[in-house]
Amino acid sequence: MTSASVLPKELIMRGWVNDPHSGGVKIPEQVKQRTKHRILTYAEQHYAGKYIRIEVRFKGYFCYIDAYKEPFLPDSYDLSMFKITRSEYIERAKNTPIHLCRLRYKGNEEKWTKAFYTYSNEKYEPSLFNNGTFYGTPSEAFQSSALYLD
Repeated sequence: MTSASVLPKELIMRGWVNDPHSGGVKIPEQVKQRTKHRILTYAEQHYAGKYIRIEVRFKGYFCYIDAYKEPFLPDSYDLSMFKITRSEYIERAKNTPIHLCRLRYKGNEEKWTKAFYTYSNEKYEPSLFNNGTFYGTPSEAFQSSALYLD
């Protein structure tokens, strides 16, 4: 006997559950353009000088935000074991993205969900916005994911 069979029929609730981190709506082209502009403008206003460039890309109902930074390499660092020159290392590092976050579009430009990229697991993990909910704007997502820029 299962625990569900012990409950009276009227107490067993069935219905749809809203999972903020599943599904989504394909992002219309105009929403993509506005979202990209919004993210780049926010980054420039609040994080200028902390990155070389920000890349915003879209796939299906996802929006990915990546940053590129000027690499730090001390003059005394020996690269001979990697069989690469200093300039080759710097060029490669400049072109390696720092994944900030992935946004999921649910049909409302003011209520996206966010997954933070965890380098320890090398995957996107659902996360809250700084407002304490699973929903926020692209600017709020950038702001809460920008710790990789420090």
